[in-house]
Amino acid sequence: MRRKTDILRSPLSILVFLVFCPIIGSVNGEYLIGVGSYDMTGPAAQVNMMGYGNFDQVTGGIHFRLRARTFIVAESSKGPRFAFVNLDAGMASQLVTIKVLERLKLRYGNLYSEENIAISGTHAHAGPGGYLQYVTYTVTSLGFVPQSFEAIVTAIEHSIVQAHDNLKPGSIFINKGDLENAGINRSPSAYLFNPKEERSKYGKNVDTLMTLLKFVDGETGISVGAFSWFATHGTSMSRNNKLISGDNKGAAARFFEDWFASQEKNSSTNSAPYSKVLGSNQALFNKASTIKPTGGKACANTTSQGFKVRKNKELKFVGAFCQSNVGDVSPNVRGAFCIDSGLPCDFNHSSCHGNDQLCVGRGPGYPDEILSTKIIGERQFQKAVELFTSAKQELTGKIDYRHVYLNFTNIKVQLEGNKVVQTCPAALGPGFAAGTTDGPGVFGFQQGDTEINPFWKKLRDVLREPSPYQVDCQKPKTVLLDTGEMFWPYPWAPAILPIQIIRLGSLTILCVPGEFTTMAGRRLREAVKETLISSGNGEFDDETDVVIAGLTNAYSQYISTFEEYEQQRYEAASTLYGPHTLSAYIQEFKKLAESMAKGEQHTKGPSPPDLLSIQLSLLPNPTGDSPPQGINFGDIKQDIIVPKSGTFIKGDKAIVKFWSANPRYDLLTEGTFAVVEMLQGKRWIPAYDDDDFCLIFKWQAENSTSVAAAVNATANVNSYGYATLEWEVPEEVNHGVYRLRHFGSTKKTKESPNLYYTGTSSTFTVS
Repeated sequence: MRRKTDILRSPLSILVFLVFCPIIGSVNGEYLIGVGSYDMTGPAAQVNMMGYGNFDQVTGGIHFRLRARTFIVAESSKGPRFAFVNLDAGMASQLVTIKVLERLKLRYGNLYSEENIAISGTHAHAGPGGYLQYVTYTVTSLGFVPQSFEAIVTAIEHSIVQAHDNLKPGSIFINKGDLENAGINRSPSAYLFNPKEERSKYGKNVDTLMTLLKFVDGETGISVGAFSWFATHGTSMSRNNKLISGDNKGAAARFFEDWFASQEKNSSTNSAPYSKVLGSNQALFNKASTIKPTGGKACANTTSQGFKVRKNKELKFVGAFCQSNVGDVSPNVRGAFCIDSGLPCDFNHSSCHGNDQLCVGRGPGYPDEILSTKIIGERQFQKAVELFTSAKQELTGKIDYRHVYLNFTNIKVQLEGNKVVQTCPAALGPGFAAGTTDGPGVFGFQQGDTEINPFWKKLRDVLREPSPYQVDCQKPKTVLLDTGEMFWPYPWAPAILPIQIIRLGSLTILCVPGEFTTMAGRRLREAVKETLISSGNGEFDDETDVVIAGLTNAYSQYISTFEEYEQQRYEAASTLYGPHTLSAYIQEFKKLAESMAKGEQHTKGPSPPDLLSIQLSLLPNPTGDSPPQGINFGDIKQDIIVPKSGTFIKGDKAIVKFWSANPRYDLLTEGTFAVVEMLQGKRWIPAYDDDDFCLIFKWQAENSTSVAAAVNATANVNSYGYATLEWEVPEEVNHGVYRLRHFGSTKKTKESPNLYYTGTSSTFTVS
């Protein structure tokens, strides 16, 4: 039984023929293509989230699950190939890349390497942290979190293996179009620092172009996947959110894949998505009243996988929404307002009366962040469907790639007029501490600050007083955190970074290890395209498409233009390697582009460090080891409260609480912590799971709502845990008899393995 998201209610059936009937005369198997996807949902309790740098933002449940999605393209079984991986994660990680490559080498030898694999993050800010290797990015997660790291590495590996095993002849189509209402510039004053003549070439201060690839099976003519690139931040979910979520791009992927599955089902059966339960309301009431909660019961460790509505082994289509030059682009499209007055924030500093914490961006569903996530996801999904169903331009030609490691702390850059400048060791300015309108930072800072008050300066100097060279090199940025010169207990920021170019016929993908602002990305794309055309032998021309894949292979924060750097808003204050960072990227990418255009090889460069063996892990052990005396895990803590009418209707919430062990004891990968079951005859059939927007899984240990509380609760042997399942009855629901089910796992010890359990709520009706 399948269900639909609300957006599937629109009459899209007219597109079924376009999607599922063979494409006559157009699919010739130009390449070998394969797609894959795997669950990468990390620990859903008591682990700090990666993105906002907020100590109090720790996981406490699941909005919907995270995935790694991969496509592989090869010229032939023995010819050039590459793999592109899109993660529902804040960013890629150098350490993750290193360990994935080690695993792939054991499987495939030298077939896949750092040269031809790109791993890119969507920049969602609602996933578990602790999987990067530099101190700056693990401070709030209390160091390295092995469970977060392992979930991501394993998911990437399995998604690549799946795509590799699925390789078959097929064709790839490209399409492009503008999406106007999914992002705004959150630092518009900095954008205005760019030259007027340059700004006049573009209609907007954000890039609105979405570029989509459609992958089509050469034998059947049926699509197997679609990957698109579009720039908007993964910050629809706020810095106060505690639910694991793929944010707006993960939502778009979920909607796309569900839409495709619904079209496939309609084309093959021409029937409703699932059978209705018929009968009078009174008959349903009578039926529901006879079925009681099961209480906590033992189950096998794979049982929850069988209750998934979307089973990975049945996957036929992968839809991914990749990140681009996102640096200054916010999905909070209504703008930024002062939370005390409701008035727009200060234009130059994005603050209210000098207070950065009062200025907050509003999404289209304000004040409901889950609704905002859905809306921005829908807008990307709907544009992708439009491009997908109308894609006609087929990609043909070579597969090629270039990759190099660079020490970004001391790159000499030759500017116009033969002036030579140099990048700097990494450093962050006071504007970084101010945060953004998507997530305000520390009180006492504003975007655009170039001065540090005496208190913060003394605190800075305790950590590390910047060298005179660094102070001069970073100007006009004032150094707040001298991360590039801080090496205890291990480096605070990367020095060696990868840059990479991937060619797929007339498409060129620029893989960058950071967040380029809108104008920085435009300059990079134009410089590379010009170099490809001028250096090549006619293979590249004005029809060559260039996209930026942001947050790829490693992470090094932001890249602003030289002019934007002058104002020192958040993006510029987070541009690590000084005012000439973008110029360095453009120079080095042009070298790669020239070597590709001329068919020449490029030196590898210095390898980055592998710091896994020295990582510190200070996160306390999970709390919630056992239920209260006389209680089993899976037993009801608080049963569903039925409305006075005796039945639930669309829009109502059915809520139940179960005694539950910490979800960190087992991630239930490719399974689910929460299920809505519908009675059909004598069988209970899964209707919704923790991948659905309408069903939310929450987990809480009593007395543990933050990192600090988790530390205190570690010593509290009476800290019990419970799960809350919240089902908002969706618009497309069928009337019938339902119940909610919870899955979980107990703590694994030397004496016994994990014990898995399940329990159900009372039965109720929906009419």
